[in-house]
Amino acid sequence: MDNYCRVEGNIMYLAVKVLPGASKTEFAGTQEGQLRVRVAAAPEDGKANAELIAFLAKALSCPKRELILLRGEKSRHKIIAVPLACGIQLAKIIGEIQAQ
Repeated sequence: MDNYCRVEGNIMYLAVKVLPGASKTEFAGTQEGQLRVRVAAAPEDGKANAELIAFLAKALSCPKRELILLRGEKSRHKIIAVPLACGIQLAKIIGEIQAQ
């Protein structure tokens, strides 16, 4: 992986930069050590955070309850804890993003 992902034990820590207010929720590549995600939700009342977690859970085939927003609740820069078992799917997604 790249520096946007760090593994400790059975947890992967994912550095994400959220770009709220997009027309659709999607991966937007990597930049400055972070995975970029466009989110189709406003950054108010936790809507963008909820959309981000739902999107990542679906993309990683992982239950939403297993993804934890550790840092950045009110920031565009976030750290998400992801079970390592879900990280296998992330490697595939990152490969597809970088091939574009």
